[in-house]
Amino acid sequence: MKFRPGNRVQSRKSAAFTLVEVMVATAIATLVTTVLVSLSIYGARSFNAMSNYVDLDLHSRNALDVISRELREATAVLDCRTNASTNYIVLTNSSTLARIKLSWLTNAGTLVLEKTGQSSQTLLIGCSDWRLGLFTRAPIVTSSNLTFNTATNLASCKLINMSWKCSRSILRNKVNTETVQTAQIVLRNKVN
Repeated sequence: MKFRPGNRVQSRKSAAFTLVEVMVATAIATLVTTVLVSLSIYGARSFNAMSNYVDLDLHSRNALDVISRELREATAVLDCRTNASTNYIVLTNSSTLARIKLSWLTNAGTLVLEKTGQSSQTLLIGCSDWRLGLFTRAPIVTSSNLTFNTATNLASCKLINMSWKCSRSILRNKVNTETVQTAQIVLRNKVN
């Protein structure tokens, strides 16, 4: 084969990307990566929130079981304070000669049970709110509601209404991890 000046051998085309194609591909890859990272963070946060819900609910139920057992067996309310840095209720059980004190330490965020002859027991951690109400024996019954009369003194208390809120943070924010418990506990062994 002779080469002639007018006859050129055709060279192969190079298979490279143009600058525009590289920029578009980089933008799409960045967008996909951003979406995947966002979904991963959202999924991790949701998983953390669900595990917090389960753990908080478990601790609240256990605390409610202990509190209910102790308060139902109590025979009288001795003292109660609800507007201080340490809120508490003190009860007695005359059949076992035990004194029961349930305290909410606002600064520490803990709910503690103290009973005569036993070491104190921390029932809840991360308790951000604890409310307490004392009521009498006779309810007010209407066609649409059942309410109780507020006890005017400790001797007339037959029902204790309490509620608490425990919370934890997810990634340093208190978001969607609260559990609220409410209980109305009747003093079954109350001495009149």
